[in-house]
Amino acid sequence: MAEGMERADEVRNLTPEEVARGLTEGRMILVDVREPNETCVECYPDAVIVPLSAFDPAQIPDPAGKQVVFACRSGRRSVTASLAAQDRGYPYNCHLAGGIIAWKAAGLPTRSGS
Repeated sequence: MAEGMERADEVRNLTPEEVARGLTEGRMILVDVREPNETCVECYPDAVIVPLSAFDPAQIPDPAGKQVVFACRSGRRSVTASLAAQDRGYPYNCHLAGGIIAWKAAGLPTRSGS
């Protein structure tokens, strides 16, 4: 994890408001890298779930020109996922700074997990 934090400058921080706007406008795909025990309780509306414990960026649906944004609980695992995707040649360099904690603090909606 320390290595990921040293490379955090390779990942662009997006605010909850920027991500919400990008999702609404159809410019972004949100990839939640939290684990099933977390996403079954509460999740981002319309996020693709690709848990970090078995992370493979090839599992992310083709973004078809949309910006891929990683998200987690607080913003640490999303940085790790972005760096892992970049290490495999994917241009996915954005994450939701502050994770679902910041998302909820901004008053944005979540839904009960499925």
